[in-house]
Amino acid sequence: MTDMIRTRLEQIRTELAGLAIAAGRPADAVQLVAVSKTKPVEAVLEALGAGQRRFGENRVQEAMAKFPELRGEFPDLILHLIGPLQTNKLKEALETFDVIETVDRPKLADAMAQAYAKGPVRTKALLIQVNTGEEPQKAGIPPREADDFIRDCIERLKLPIAGLMCIPPVDDEPSLHFALLHSIARRHGLGTLSMGMSADYPLAVQQGATHVRIGSAIFGERPPLSA
Repeated sequence: MTDMIRTRLEQIRTELAGLAIAAGRPADAVQLVAVSKTKPVEAVLEALGAGQRRFGENRVQEAMAKFPELRGEFPDLILHLIGPLQTNKLKEALETFDVIETVDRPKLADAMAQAYAKGPVRTKALLIQVNTGEEPQKAGIPPREADDFIRDCIERLKLPIAGLMCIPPVDDEPSLHFALLHSIARRHGLGTLSMGMSADYPLAVQQGATHVRIGSAIFGERPPLSA
């Protein structure tokens, strides 16, 4: 298992560097976020042993159970929240994650501003999630509302907005969604674009991704749920 995770990480890092160069970007332009949701601590340790330091988790409680002890051994570990965030989990999230990628609605943004005003938190960078496909079942601010929401978060709420994130619809051509996210970010001078997962990250790099979120291509597929 150790060799498998190490080998896959090395292959993906090499590929990301090549894709960036082919797109006219520096070889180190794209950061790999290893999506460790549902994976055991042992798998995360194997990735850490292979030099991986950025990880993505979907759930606050799972991250709180897995990562505090790992941070003691690997203080340079960087943890991203890539799943939806409820306001009742906000305090824990701001104490646990270095980056929160799922700022997706005004109510959450207002609560974040209040939390930041109360004192120091771990989270130093926030990304706004844009629902580029306007899917009703998916979180994210609709594209038509994104410009006003981004301005409000930055200008009124003074939140540390670093960039944008999206998850394209499964059946759509992802490049169109990546290009849309890139254009919105460019209008606001935002440099971080978290887009692209195991199935489509090469296209995301072509469209300017600075972070790709890859899980199954590193750790393997999630086991099927037992009956």
